[in-house]
Amino acid sequence: MFVRTKRRGQRVYLQIVESYRENGKVRQRVIGTLGRLDVLKKTGELDGLMISMQRFSEKLAVLGEQVQEEVSNTPARKLGAALIFERLWRAVGVDRVLHEALRGRKFGFPVERAVFITVLHRLVCPGSDRQAERWMEDYRIQDKGALSLHHFYRAMAWLGDELPREEQVDALPFSPRCTKDVIEEALFAERRDLFAGLDLVFFDTTSIYFEGEGGATLGRRGNSKDNRPDLKQMIVAVVLDQEGRPVCSEMWPGNTTDVKTLIPVVQRLKKRFAITDVCIVADRGMISAKTIEKLEALNWKYILGVRMRNCKEAKTAVLGRSGRYKEVRPPRKKSKDLAPLEVKEVWENDTRYVVCRNPEEAEKEKKIREGILESLREALKRGAKSLVGNKGYRRYLKKPKESFGIDEEKAKEEARYDGKWVLTTNTTLSTEEVALKYKQLWTVEAVFRTMKSLLETRPIFHKCDETIRGHVFCSFLALVLRAELQQRLEAKRDPDEPPLEWADVIRALERLGENDLVVGDKRYTVRTEADDTSVKVFRACGVGLPQVLRQR
Repeated sequence: MFVRTKRRGQRVYLQIVESYRENGKVRQRVIGTLGRLDVLKKTGELDGLMISMQRFSEKLAVLGEQVQEEVSNTPARKLGAALIFERLWRAVGVDRVLHEALRGRKFGFPVERAVFITVLHRLVCPGSDRQAERWMEDYRIQDKGALSLHHFYRAMAWLGDELPREEQVDALPFSPRCTKDVIEEALFAERRDLFAGLDLVFFDTTSIYFEGEGGATLGRRGNSKDNRPDLKQMIVAVVLDQEGRPVCSEMWPGNTTDVKTLIPVVQRLKKRFAITDVCIVADRGMISAKTIEKLEALNWKYILGVRMRNCKEAKTAVLGRSGRYKEVRPPRKKSKDLAPLEVKEVWENDTRYVVCRNPEEAEKEKKIREGILESLREALKRGAKSLVGNKGYRRYLKKPKESFGIDEEKAKEEARYDGKWVLTTNTTLSTEEVALKYKQLWTVEAVFRTMKSLLETRPIFHKCDETIRGHVFCSFLALVLRAELQQRLEAKRDPDEPPLEWADVIRALERLGENDLVVGDKRYTVRTEADDTSVKVFRACGVGLPQVLRQR
């Protein structure tokens, strides 16, 4: 039975219609005509009829009561993010791995739940760990119990605890093996089928500063990538596979230089995950001539960035070598198209180089430089010696005996670098493959931007090494869940639709919640409306949306 409209001339009538089956065919008959639709609306009779009928429907009665009582739509408990990330937490096996690592330990509180809540807090509401205790009160989180701040700190300290001496055989010279390493290795074993092709690893580091001493060994002053040389810091490294999945993380004191870490970390990586052949993809800051010699001696494959302006061979012989570029990606036709890319191969002293060029970026850098030079010429006409302090201008200034001028040779030299970067490799991959593999390293850089801005890992206020390591490792676990969700969303995405922005995903999940409602002597839970983004996320993760109305 249903309601329909029936047009007769210029007038529209509202009818109640019943469907029935006769001789195997579906037929309809009019039970009654309620009247003209415009009149029913104008007089309010339609609203009165609907209100009088809804009392015979329990669901509509509850929803009607909610409207009449003007119950707030603000969810009393948020549930979207907790449901989704709980499913992913179990899908990647973190819960099982933690329970196994906790076997035989008696903490007196659910450590696995404390770690999950810390990770969830990182994902949806980045900020101080001190806020997690009050923050979780607004969420419907399974089995959260009566956890408090000191439980979160104890859980993080356990994650960063050093293993016994007999288990330190494969430790780095500047970083001990900890509980979190056992968990990473177990997670890798849980998902070995996904990582079966771990023959290409992306490695990069960043620095994270402390508001305080920074532990007994981790907090040291070094080359700060955060431009905070006044504060102690630590170095964090992340290893990703070729699909962008986080494999493991490493942490060491802030005065450890990058060039000293690559070889030991990869040696440890091969032992930890039983990798036989591996190709290392790392940025130019990670290498030195000695590092490359060591890689060659170990017969390891690599794709490494080269510092064009500092490497004499790259600066003169490689960039100066003539030859045509091969187009890998054509110029963009739409803004969402991939950036254009051209490559060419250069051999110098038995070393293979790949010169990469982005014509679009080259044109952009050319216009920027020309704009700076034009502005500088105008300023110099006014005798503006103060421009020496301007970094943009200073690189193109020269000081003859009498007055400042433009260093035309410097400007010409800078033009050689427009839109280019140089790689060196000992692989047999094609030049196109080498360039594309290196571009994947930018995924790692994006991970660090996520780790430091979205997850707000910095600054760190903890005072003990083990708690600091556990704090950063919780951010690593958050990255694992984020990568899993993004891959599932991408797998379900319509090719004609743009990818969902991470901020939009979190915002949609945060809006999904539930309210408690009492009607008479019965208690109900009413779910807020799910928007299109939430529906896509739930569908991608294979999670069913809770019912709009359910009796408690």
